[in-house]
Amino acid sequence: MKVSIGGYRSRLTSDVYTKYMNRKYGYLDWYDQEYTRFENLLEKFEDGLQWVYNHTINIILDKFTGQRIKVRIDRYDTWSMDHTLAPIILPMLKQLKESKHGAPFVEDKDVPKELKSTSAEPKENEWDTDSNHFKRWDWVMDEMIWAFEQKNRDHWHDDYYGPWIVNDDATILGGEFESVDRKGIESHQKRMSNGFKLFGKYYEGLWD
Repeated sequence: MKVSIGGYRSRLTSDVYTKYMNRKYGYLDWYDQEYTRFENLLEKFEDGLQWVYNHTINIILDKFTGQRIKVRIDRYDTWSMDHTLAPIILPMLKQLKESKHGAPFVEDKDVPKELKSTSAEPKENEWDTDSNHFKRWDWVMDEMIWAFEQKNRDHWHDDYYGPWIVNDDATILGGEFESVDRKGIESHQKRMSNGFKLFGKYYEGLWD
């Protein structure tokens, strides 16, 4: 597999007037100001410069909008596609959790009782998000991250096996495990599967 994804392309913009006004009056705090003659002229200059950009350079840039994406898939990438994708998805989820600026709607049935909207503090207004809104998304992201961390562990089952004991009566490779926590394995797998289910359900909520 070889993947190359570039950044989003942008158009050329003229912002000399906007930058000047932000420096003088504060960021976006100048719309109700009484402008000076120089500021009016600077605004017209910016509009004119933007017109030039739009009818020259931006005409070319508009033909190449979007990201540059090149993907090559080898046959062995799909032998175990779930394992192939796991080391790619995991760091993306971790970075998203650190950089996110919002949270999608998460259904109460997908989170523990203490994080449900019914367990949140009373809202001041009906249209407000409840106090657990962002906590629910953090919990979902943590479960997705945990699931993919386990997928990247080839031998997570080993956590539930006791020491290997060699004896003459064993039928498996001359030995046997002292103990096997089968309920632990089942619980571990169930949590992993739920993390993958959440990943699919909230896939369109994976944005920054």
